[in-house]
This record gives sequence, C-alpha cells and structure tokens, in this order.
Amino acid sequence: MKKSSRVASAAIVATVFVLAIATNGFCQSTPDKPVYLDPSQPLEKRVTDLISKMTLEEKVSQMQNHAAAIPRLQVPDYDWWSEALHGVARAGYATVFPQAIGLAATWDVDLERKIAETISTEARAKFNAAQADGDHSIYRGLDFWSPNINIFRDPRWGRGQETYGEDPYLTGQMGGAFIKGLQGDDPKIFKTIATAKHYAVHSGPESTRHAANIDPSAHDLEDTYLPQFRMAMVDARADSIMCAYNSVNGSPACANEDLLVKRLRQDWKFNGYVVSDCGAISDFFSENGHHFSPDAAHASAAAVRAGDDLSCGTEYSALVDAVHQGLIDEAAINQAVTRLFTARFKLGLFDPPGSNAYSQIGPSENATPAHAELALQAAHEAMVLLKNDNNTLPLSSSVKTIAVIGPNAESLTSLEGNYNGVPLHPVIPLAGLQAKFADKGQKVLFSQGSPLVAELPVIVPSTVFSDKDGHAGGLTAEYFANADFSGSATTQVDAHIDFDWNRVVPVPVQGAKAFSVRWMGNFQPLAPGDVSFTVDHAGCEPHCASTYSYSVSFDGKEVASDASNDPHDPGRPLTFTVHFDDAKSHAFKMEYSRTGADYGAGVRLKWKPDVEQLRQQAIQAANQADVVVAFVGLSPEIEGEEMPVHIPGFSGGDRTDVALPAVQRDLLDALGATNKPLVVVLLNGSALAVDWAQQHAAAILDAWYPGQAGGTAIADVLAGTANPAGRLAVTFYQSVDQLPAFDNYTMEGRTYRYFRQKPLFGFGFGLSYSKFAYKNLKLSAPKLNAGAPLHVTVDVENTSAVAGDEVAELYVTPPAASGAPNHWLAGFKRVHIEPHKVAQVAFDLDARSLSLVDEQGQRAVTAGDYKIFVGGAQPGETDSGMDQKLTIVGIQKVDEAVSSATAPSRVHK
Repeated sequence: MKKSSRVASAAIVATVFVLAIATNGFCQSTPDKPVYLDPSQPLEKRVTDLISKMTLEEKVSQMQNHAAAIPRLQVPDYDWWSEALHGVARAGYATVFPQAIGLAATWDVDLERKIAETISTEARAKFNAAQADGDHSIYRGLDFWSPNINIFRDPRWGRGQETYGEDPYLTGQMGGAFIKGLQGDDPKIFKTIATAKHYAVHSGPESTRHAANIDPSAHDLEDTYLPQFRMAMVDARADSIMCAYNSVNGSPACANEDLLVKRLRQDWKFNGYVVSDCGAISDFFSENGHHFSPDAAHASAAAVRAGDDLSCGTEYSALVDAVHQGLIDEAAINQAVTRLFTARFKLGLFDPPGSNAYSQIGPSENATPAHAELALQAAHEAMVLLKNDNNTLPLSSSVKTIAVIGPNAESLTSLEGNYNGVPLHPVIPLAGLQAKFADKGQKVLFSQGSPLVAELPVIVPSTVFSDKDGHAGGLTAEYFANADFSGSATTQVDAHIDFDWNRVVPVPVQGAKAFSVRWMGNFQPLAPGDVSFTVDHAGCEPHCASTYSYSVSFDGKEVASDASNDPHDPGRPLTFTVHFDDAKSHAFKMEYSRTGADYGAGVRLKWKPDVEQLRQQAIQAANQADVVVAFVGLSPEIEGEEMPVHIPGFSGGDRTDVALPAVQRDLLDALGATNKPLVVVLLNGSALAVDWAQQHAAAILDAWYPGQAGGTAIADVLAGTANPAGRLAVTFYQSVDQLPAFDNYTMEGRTYRYFRQKPLFGFGFGLSYSKFAYKNLKLSAPKLNAGAPLHVTVDVENTSAVAGDEVAELYVTPPAASGAPNHWLAGFKRVHIEPHKVAQVAFDLDARSLSLVDEQGQRAVTAGDYKIFVGGAQPGETDSGMDQKLTIVGIQKVDEAVSSATAPSRVHK
C-alpha cells in the first residue's frame, strides 16, 4: 500500500508539473497575448489593460444588458440579463423550486442556501453548454437578477410572491443565504453573481411604478426599507444590485445619490456593479415617467454619475452623445466599465477554458433526480398548516373516497409561480393525490368546481375529455419530432392541454429541431348550448423566437386555427365559440406545431363554462365522498408583474381586494353545505382573507406556488407521510378594510410589527402534527449594557409521538412608546425533533438586533425594560413559548457605516 501511494503521489506531482508548464505557456503575456488574457496577472491590471484599449463607443456598448462583441479585442458578446428567482428561469428545462414566498415559509436558511447552490450548478451547466454552442443570447449568462428582497408591505402587491415576505430580518437572512449559495465560496472566482433587487422602497402599485415618487419617513427608510439590502450587500456580499423604477424623495432610484453613493458605496463599502431595472432610465424622460431629464443623453449621464453602471435596455447608447455634450466625463464611463469587466473577470470569462471547476460542470448536472428530491423537500417544508380541527389531517385510513375540487387542482401555472424555469416532470395537485391515495385503495373523484375568477377562462379540465379509445380523464397525444406531423410518433395520454414549453421542446421529443403534437379523443360539454374556448400561447415571454401553427376541430370540422411565420411573434390568445346540441361526447382534435430558434413556447386550451353547472357538478362529487379537498386560491395569471388584467378584485397585476375571488367563495360555501369534512388547500403568492374557511373548513393548508413537486408534497402532507412545519412570512389580514391605502408607504398599520388590530392569521404562524413545549429559557445576562451582545438558549421538547420540525422564533418586545413596533423578529431556527426528545436552540443577538430606530432615522440600543420571547409563533399567538425580562442600561448608537477595517471583501488574484 505504501509503495502504491508513493507511485501515485509521484504521478500526481508529474501531472501537476506538466499542467503548470502548459498553463504558464498559455498564460504568459507576449506581444501576441495581451495582459488582460493572462490569468497570472493581478485582476485590476487585467481589467485596466483591456479598457485602455477600447474606444468610447466600445466602452458604451458594454454598458447595456446585451454587451456587444469586440472582435479585435477577442471580447465576445455577453448578455447580463439572466433570471433565477427559484430556479434557472427562461432558459429551458430546470429544477423549479417553490416560489420565493414559499421558500420564505420554510424559515430554513440552510435549505435556502442549498437550493441556491443547486440553482448555480444548473446555471453553470447551462452556461457551459451555451458557450460550447456559441450561444451568447439573453438568459444564457452567469449574472442573475435575483433575489427580490423588497418588503412585502401590502398583500395587494402582485409581485410580493417574488419576495421573502414582510419582515426585514427574515428577508435579509433568506436573501443572504440565497446570495451566498449563488455566488459560491471560492475566494478567487464567482460561481455566478447574484443581484439584490429592487433598490429601494419598491413594492407597488404596479400601475404607477414608472412614475411614482415615494417619500418614506427617515424612520421607515432605516427601519424597514433598507436593512435587508444592507444585509445583502454587507453580510452576504452580493456583487450586484438593481435599482428600482420609482423615485425616492424626488430622485429616480437609478439616479439617487443618497441611495447609490452615500448608502451603497460610502456607508456599505460596496464595490460591485449596479444595474437598472429594465427600461428604468427611459422613465427619467418619458411622457408618463418622472420628468427628471429632458432626453436619453441627460438621463443616462445622470444615472451613470450616480453610480448606475449598466442599463437593462438601450438607453445608454446615448452616453456617447452625452460625453460629446459635456454632460459626463469619460472617466465616469471608465469607472462603470471597470466595474462591469471586473465582474466578468471574476466569473472567469477571460480565463482559459476549463481552468476552474465551475467551467467543467456539464449538462448532466441540470435537473437531476437529486435536484428533484431537493425540490420536493423544499415543497414539504414550505407547507403551512393554518387550521386542523379535530385532527382532520392527516386523512385517516377510514376515508375511502376523496373529492378533489377546485380550479387549482389541475393548474400548472399555480405550481410554477412567475420568473420560472420549465419543470421536466411537474406533478399537479390532482395527479399527486391520485398517485398517493390510489396506492392505498382509496378513490379520488375530481370536479373543477369553478374558474379562478368568473371573468376569465380556465383550463379545460380532464373530466370532460376521453381518449380515442374511450377512456375518461384525458386525450390521446401524439408527439412528432418535426413540425409537419410526419413519421413515427411518441404516444401518451395527456390529462388536458396545459403546457409550458418555454425555450424547450416537449420531453417526448427532446433534441428535435422542431415538434408537433396532435391531441385526439372526445369532449363532453356540461350541457347543451354554446361553449367559449380560448387557445392561449402561454409561457412565451417577449424574447422567444419561433414560428407556430395550430387548429382545433370538433366532430371533424375545424372551428379555429392560427399561425405565424414571424419568429418573434409570441402568439396571441384566440377565443372562439362552439355550439353543442346535446351533452353527449363529441369527437375532438387539436394540432399544434413549433419551429425556430427557441422552439416551444407552450399552449393552453381554456374554456368559460357555465359557473352554476360547474358548481353543481362539484356538489355531486362532494356528496359521493367521505372528505372534500378544495384547491382554491390565486394564480400568476392574475397576480404578478404589470399585467393587462383589469377585473373585479384585480388591477394591472395587483389586487384591489384580499378576499378569495367571489366565484371561489361561492364554491366553498356550496361545498360546506354538503356537510362533508372540508379541507381547503390554498395555492397563492400572497395573503388571502379566507375568513369563511377559517370559520367553517375543517382544515386549511397553504401550499403557495409550490414548484415542480407541489402535487406530491401536498399529497404527502394530507396523507401524513410529511409533517407540515412552515410558518407564514406575511400577515393574513381579515379584510382590505384593515389596511391603509395601497400607495401609502408609511409602515404604521402594516405588517406584524406595526399592525395594531387582530389578524386572521399572524406572521410566523403555522401548525404541525407534532406538539412542542419550550423550557429553560436563559439569557446570558438579565441586565445588559447598551451595545453588548446577548446569548439566548432554550430547550424545545417534542411532547408528541410524531417526529417533526419546529421553528423556534425569537422576538424582542421594546418598552411601550408611541410609534414603537409591537415587537420584532431577531432570530429563528428550524429544528427537527424526534418524539419525546429535546433540542437546545441558541441565539446570539448583537447590538443591531437589539436596536430601535428613532424618528430621525438614527438606530441605537436604548435603555429600558424589554422582553425576549422564544416560541413557535409571535408572543400572544401561541401557548407554546417563553419570555424573559431584559433590562438594557445606557444608550449605544448603531452606526450605519461599515469601517474600512471591517468591510467585507472577496480576494481575487
């Protein structure tokens, strides 16, 4: 053995020596190989050398999200715009984790970092494959414009689903873990670069975001809107930050010197790059914008002078003119370009191929079975059990028939959320329950019950289809690896037509350059009469490039068709009406084809059924069952970013009401009248005032937008093979009447910290199948000098016979004072505890954790009597928890600035 080890060691040394010679030969600067291509040179020297060789026009060309190639300098084109909110997005098949608000509900920092590490692995796999193919297009890069760490201050904001909720500390902890996971821990090179967004004071309304000026109080700015950004930049060391659309205190966020210069660069010592939100610079001078600048040249100059290095858009092309007009010095351009190329060099983009481990990650590491297991774990941990009367859940073995009802039971979009990738094998809720309970010999019935909202169409459900052999519950689908339905086909049964193929071809024909699908079978209307259908080209955002065609036939007669040979036509919804003389089965066929640079975009067949007929069908199913599971809630089709949706309860992507849509409330009321046990499962990206369910349902489970494994995870929780332990990251209010005006950014009356009324369900709330008790809460000192740290320990016992997770939440309650928060979250830890076992949980609180912010925006630890509470929910909302008095003596200012001696840094050689 020793001899073999010596031989192996010698071989390794020889190999390293040969590689060193080869590498040195490649890296040494020569007249033919400039300094910037020499990895042995210091990073700053390489960047300076490259920029010194560029013309003004070439520099400016690098300051837009699609940076142009500079062939004479061997600089390839690069697109900075990539997305990875909860999985690599808009770049084909990827592992799709729960939406960010669902990840926040896990209260699991370690899991969040592991998820981000997985996302960055898939990102490198995709990037390396794209580079090998010479593909430098959008969404193929390594700079990811995630996470969204804005505060979800109002449940009406449609983009709140993208955030980690309403609390700055929880947001900062989860966002920081995500940033660290994306960027990696190599001291010399980034795995990917994370971009914290949208800086700052940005959380709706969507309809006014391009023109709104927000004037937050000094207190609210420091107390609510900036802490999580400080944690992202100072603690997690994000290398990029995105400035927001809105103005703050009269200056657009992307030209706001207080935010970008004083706070970011001076106080927080940030030395990465700033990117604008897309089109934000145009808002400086557009007719419906801020009226801050007269034109693009002045706007671009103002943004760059304030420190916005990169424009998402083309506005910065005006910088050449701005320099010539004397609006900005070329030195400012040099500074911005230096930051941008520093990032590209830190990613290893100008080093020899294969010279770092990240560049060797291959396509086989994308969307792996291990990653799918992690997505399932995340979905399990995200589930929040809000109600469970009489231990309705988990469902007992005595339940023989389950009625699954509701518009979200067969919804793919309500699995995916927004800013999503394409899951390889998504499991919708109905399929998850069918797979889980069929194994136990239990019967699962299904009825759609209602649309999401009465005004918009919903997916045509599987219940009205049968395949070409007459089997109910789906259509015969033939998939062809070409656009003309020729040759052999892969045949399967599709439950319905609801597919996201954004930048991919369907799984059955992966690798094809084009594809087509033919669905055949029968359609049975609910009753005689007219039925309105819509073919929706879903999932194809504006950067798709492929041609399409489709047709729909009933009883052998074509009733609708559309096609486009324009590769940049994303498709348009087509609505048509079909009359049926009876309620019998009618032959159905739909054909769909795609070809072009990005191939599939996805297609959905929707309908607008008679609401009363649909409800009556659901009641019939409920009457046949032992228990009813209703999948209701929201969808990214009605809440999200700046959307053309204007119907009762919804406007432009935002909500005008926090109640469940009326048609779904009516459905629940009708199901309740059957007197069958009712389990309500919510799929949603924001808080819902489910007051009827809180009073009448037997159980309520919030699944959020749970990602690709959502159906499996929900079924596991209902069956008891997974034990829910998620906690709300937002307050569930009783109604919109409890809230201030949506466009009012004052925090008083909002979120658990400043809401003085009784909520429906509080921030931090969540039930379990286990029971926990807190004991032996100890503080390192009952009396503390201001500025000194505090160590807290507590024992958490699982007093039940069921193993489970508990989230121990630590809150600080300050002395009573006008304008002070009720209390604030200062620590949390998710722990797994076996039956009748005890886990000790420890927290360390520094001065910032114990500080308050005054009206002038000054943060300090102040004297007085405080309470330290640790429990499974907020103080006063759980019987499981303990508190101890803490007396603080004196006052200690907590400085916002980071001294140069303690400023975080990443070593790059």
